[in-house]
Amino acid sequence: MKYLKLIRARRSVRTFDGRLLTEEHIEKLRAFAKTIKNPYDIPVEFFFLDKAATGLSSPVISGETMYAAAKIKAVPHSEEAFGYAFEQLVLYARYLGIGTTLIGGTMNREAFETAVLRESDERMYLVTPLGYPADKMSLKETAMRTAVRADKRKPFEELFFENDFTTSLKTDDDTILDALEAVRLAPSAVNKQPWRIVKCENSFHFYVIHSKGFANEQAGDMQKIDMGIALAHFMMMTGGTLSLTDPQIPVSNDTEYIATVTVGA
Repeated sequence: MKYLKLIRARRSVRTFDGRLLTEEHIEKLRAFAKTIKNPYDIPVEFFFLDKAATGLSSPVISGETMYAAAKIKAVPHSEEAFGYAFEQLVLYARYLGIGTTLIGGTMNREAFETAVLRESDERMYLVTPLGYPADKMSLKETAMRTAVRADKRKPFEELFFENDFTTSLKTDDDTILDALEAVRLAPSAVNKQPWRIVKCENSFHFYVIHSKGFANEQAGDMQKIDMGIALAHFMMMTGGTLSLTDPQIPVSNDTEYIATVTVGA
């Protein structure tokens, strides 16, 4: 798969045409899900749930026939690992022509968790509908996209830095530029784009800018899930190696170190 092409083409789909997924597509999704890994080595188990059979739904979605969900143990870095893994499934679905949108809040969480979770230390942070996009968005979807400015992204110089948070990153390395663009285009909860990256030589330190209201014990920290998605985009493009050694770069109170990706080492 050409990741940057898929990342550029992907959008959150909330209006589907009502067709059932083909058996071929369902089998491909199931097979691909079994191959998904994450750099934290925390197992993520995927589930494909028939809407009609389970009665699952979301008030912001129309025309869907199936959902994908996943579960993970509630251990350190589970949110990042979950986001990293789930985004791989989302991009593969886009490769097959299947629409998705990440849902963490606008759903009957209890119903989804009942369908997926079995142990008290398991968490289901996100789900996505699966289906074929309708030719035209619903008025509800159009309004939601407008509200969160879904097609807008922060400029490069606000997201990526060198050595500290005062110097904007400049590079002529095409691989790195493409990887950073892949991060810039990543989806995030209400399009907050909480990721920041500080480059120090060949190490890229990932940070989250926290906003209030995005974390609770059961649903997890949505912005750390966003960070897992950003890490997935960057690492798929660079093949870098993940580590968790904080470089101790001075940060503001709302900023937290997440991980480091080393490229070309």
